Amino acid sequence: MPQSPDVDLDALQERLEQSLPEGAKINGFERDEVAFGLVALLPTVIVPDEAGGTEAVEEAFGEVEGVESVSVENVGRV
Repeated sequence: MPQSPDVDLDALQERLEQSLPEGAKINGFERDEVAFGLVALLPTVIVPDEAGGTEAVEEAFGEVEGVESVSVENVGRV
Protein backbone atom coordinates (compact mmCIF):
# COMPACT_ATOMS: atom_id res chain seq x y z
CA MET A 1 0.00 0.00 0.00
CA PRO A 2 1.45 3.40 -0.94
CA GLN A 3 1.98 6.02 1.76
CA SER A 4 -0.42 8.46 0.09
CA PRO A 5 -2.42 9.08 -3.10
CA ASP A 6 0.42 11.39 -4.20
CA VAL A 7 2.95 8.55 -4.62
CA ASP A 8 3.95 8.00 -8.26
CA LEU A 9 2.82 4.40 -8.77
CA ASP A 10 4.98 3.81 -11.85
CA ALA A 11 8.10 4.88 -9.94
CA LEU A 12 7.02 2.83 -6.91
CA GLN A 13 6.53 -0.20 -9.12
CA GLU A 14 10.10 0.17 -10.45
CA ARG A 15 11.51 0.50 -6.91
CA LEU A 16 9.65 -2.65 -5.85
CA GLU A 17 11.08 -4.58 -8.81
CA GLN A 18 14.60 -3.40 -7.93
CA SER A 19 14.23 -4.37 -4.26
CA LEU A 20 13.47 -8.05 -4.83
CA PRO A 21 15.71 -10.58 -3.10
CA GLU A 22 17.81 -12.86 -5.31
CA GLY A 23 15.76 -15.54 -7.05
CA ALA A 24 12.42 -13.75 -6.70
CA LYS A 25 10.70 -12.16 -9.67
CA ILE A 26 7.54 -10.19 -10.32
CA ASN A 27 5.10 -11.86 -12.69
CA GLY A 28 2.83 -8.81 -13.01
CA PHE A 29 1.08 -5.99 -11.19
CA GLU A 30 -2.56 -5.12 -10.65
CA ARG A 31 -3.86 -1.84 -9.28
CA ASP A 32 -6.81 -1.66 -6.92
CA GLU A 33 -8.57 1.59 -6.08
CA VAL A 34 -8.99 1.57 -2.31
CA ALA A 35 -10.51 4.90 -1.23
CA PHE A 36 -10.07 8.66 -1.48
CA GLY A 37 -7.76 8.38 -4.50
CA LEU A 38 -5.50 5.78 -2.88
CA VAL A 39 -4.53 2.96 -5.24
CA ALA A 40 -2.92 -0.25 -3.97
CA LEU A 41 -0.27 -2.01 -6.04
CA LEU A 42 -0.81 -5.77 -6.06
CA PRO A 43 2.27 -7.55 -7.43
CA THR A 44 2.33 -11.25 -8.19
CA VAL A 45 5.72 -12.42 -6.95
CA ILE A 46 7.30 -15.77 -7.72
CA VAL A 47 9.70 -16.98 -5.03
CA PRO A 48 11.76 -20.19 -5.32
CA ASP A 49 10.83 -22.98 -2.90
CA GLU A 50 14.26 -22.89 -1.30
CA ALA A 51 13.60 -19.29 -0.19
CA GLY A 52 11.35 -20.79 2.48
CA GLY A 53 8.49 -18.29 2.29
CA THR A 54 7.54 -14.71 1.62
CA GLU A 55 9.31 -13.00 4.53
CA ALA A 56 12.32 -11.79 2.53
CA VAL A 57 10.07 -10.20 -0.11
CA GLU A 58 7.83 -8.62 2.54
CA GLU A 59 10.85 -7.11 4.31
CA ALA A 60 12.37 -5.85 1.04
CA PHE A 61 9.09 -4.22 -0.04
CA GLY A 62 8.60 -2.69 3.42
CA GLU A 63 11.91 -0.84 3.11
CA VAL A 64 11.05 0.76 -0.25
CA GLU A 65 10.46 4.52 -0.19
CA GLY A 66 6.75 5.29 -0.62
CA VAL A 67 5.49 2.00 0.84
CA GLU A 68 3.19 2.33 3.85
CA SER A 69 2.43 -1.35 4.41
CA VAL A 70 2.91 -4.82 2.93
CA SER A 71 0.59 -7.80 3.22
CA VAL A 72 0.42 -11.21 1.57
CA GLU A 73 -2.99 -12.06 0.15
CA ASN A 74 -2.33 -15.46 -1.46
CA VAL A 75 0.36 -18.11 -1.42
CA GLY A 76 0.44 -21.03 -3.84
CA ARG A 77 2.79 -23.35 -5.64
CA VAL A 78 3.74 -23.21 -9.30
